[in-house]
Amino acid sequence: MVELAGIIILGILAQWVAWKFKIPAILPLILIGLLVGPIAAEFINEDGTKWIEPIWNDEHKRGLFPGEGLFYFVSLAISIILFEGGLTLKRSEIRNVGPVITKLITVGAAVTFFGAAVLAHYLFGLSWDLCFLFSGLIIVTGPTVITPILRNIPLKRDVSTVLKWEGILIDPIGALVAVLVFEFIFVGGEVGFTKTALIEFGKIVLFGTTFGFTFAHALVFAINKKFIPHYLLNVVSLSVVLLVFIESEIFAHESGLLAVVVMGMVIGNSKLDSIKELLYFKESLSVLLISILFILLSANINYDDLMLLYRWETLALFLVVVLIIRPLAVFVSAQGSKLKMNEKMFISWVGPRGIVAAGIASLFGSKLRAEDVVGAEYITPLVFMIVLGTVLLNATTARLFARVSGVFLIKSEGILIIGASKVSRLVAQYLIDNGRHVVLVDSNQNNVSEAEQMGIEAHTENIYSDTLKDNVEFSDIGYLLALTGNADINRYAVEKFGAQFGENGSFRLASKAELENGSISPEDGVFTLSDDFNNLIQVSENYPEIREIPVKDLESYNTILENIKSDKDRIPLFLKTSRDVIHIIPSLDDDVEKEIDAKSKLVYLGKQLTI
Repeated sequence: MVELAGIIILGILAQWVAWKFKIPAILPLILIGLLVGPIAAEFINEDGTKWIEPIWNDEHKRGLFPGEGLFYFVSLAISIILFEGGLTLKRSEIRNVGPVITKLITVGAAVTFFGAAVLAHYLFGLSWDLCFLFSGLIIVTGPTVITPILRNIPLKRDVSTVLKWEGILIDPIGALVAVLVFEFIFVGGEVGFTKTALIEFGKIVLFGTTFGFTFAHALVFAINKKFIPHYLLNVVSLSVVLLVFIESEIFAHESGLLAVVVMGMVIGNSKLDSIKELLYFKESLSVLLISILFILLSANINYDDLMLLYRWETLALFLVVVLIIRPLAVFVSAQGSKLKMNEKMFISWVGPRGIVAAGIASLFGSKLRAEDVVGAEYITPLVFMIVLGTVLLNATTARLFARVSGVFLIKSEGILIIGASKVSRLVAQYLIDNGRHVVLVDSNQNNVSEAEQMGIEAHTENIYSDTLKDNVEFSDIGYLLALTGNADINRYAVEKFGAQFGENGSFRLASKAELENGSISPEDGVFTLSDDFNNLIQVSENYPEIREIPVKDLESYNTILENIKSDKDRIPLFLKTSRDVIHIIPSLDDDVEKEIDAKSKLVYLGKQLTI
């Protein structure tokens, strides 16, 4: 009981430390696991026992999991984590990331798979089967590790997108490759890659895909038809995930992971009203499971296993994987793309491994050792070395390398608009047409759907949650516009997100009361000094177009601005200069004369103005 409670407490403490110091949680989790496991056994406890014994030790009469219990728990936990990852995969987003992502998870993965296997074979003398198992495990660059790094580094959007989606998509691929190689070892035996092994592979793909696809549609149907009460939604979904994993495993050993990933992907792309709530629950559960898993798996390593790495070949393996194989995979995959040399270099540098690599390595390594496979004792410590080394390297150097390589965003030009009403969509479309990255956020799904149909990036989010702050897709956002019909929400949005997303300016709509009593000024950060949300909506309904009119100097600007303000069917919005810089008119104030040039244009919403 003490050990189990201690793991949970230490795990959540490690998550808090990671949040506080802005590092991937995997780093403190592994270090804590090593401390309470092999380090305690060797250097702290006089009797040689670990503070936490993951597997029951008959000699010391203590431990958490008897026999195969730990591996069953690891398998079930990883299935839930991979299902949660599958929920985040949207077909629409995948289509937009370009061919580089596809090549990275195919060609790039193949380069890592074969390169690392050859390296491990000649450095450590392991059999080819074990070398390919090791290389299959280190293909993955998990999102649970990359996301905290990207969240704290403002990067050019295409760079952060490539890294984020590679991490999400490569996890199930790496897991599947490792499972297939493991099956080759077990089924093929000494004969090698036999016909029987190929049949087993076919069964894995067939049953994994079939069970995942079928149960996903069944669960979506049951939820949409209200067959499941709301208070049981999350726990029923969890039980179905475990059911799919177990059933698939019964029909085809090691097909469960593929089944839950497919299930997550299908549900994530379905029309399910409760998808956000389901995702929040699975994210919270994943955090708890990751915290427990890393401590358990690290504590399960023995000191003798760590000493296997105490040789120069270990350093050589790590350096070649990081400095040669990873860059080679990226540059081959990015050939012919629009990525610049410095962007390719940064993507090459950031390739930390995560929970899937560590979890499956511990599981398969222990199983192979139980079968007395020669060299199996190297699998778990080698993979943990790659995981810990890449996380430590990237967590400490990614920000500096981003600055040195020139992918660090000195000034973020993206625009986040809170509210996706017709006014917001018109403003967003104008800004997008003028080369700006714009994101709309609204809790109203209908508004979001309307924006998406126009080709505008939009998200269904509740601004009272912390989800927005954790979205790495917003790394290039530097302006915040709060344009909802609720004045309190607009103020709250500016106060909560202004520091993160409004470094270049945060603006909100004023309330009707503020406009009537004249209690606002440009310094208050308002979007328009003359109109509230109702005025904007009315004009956008009658004249749904944003127009431009040339202004050559300050005199013509003031004249035209007064003409626009004098008509209730026109609302002034921006000043656009010849440098394609767009200023919100209230933000100009006394600086307007400095910004106007011969090719400037005054931008307004509403009825056309003729002069």
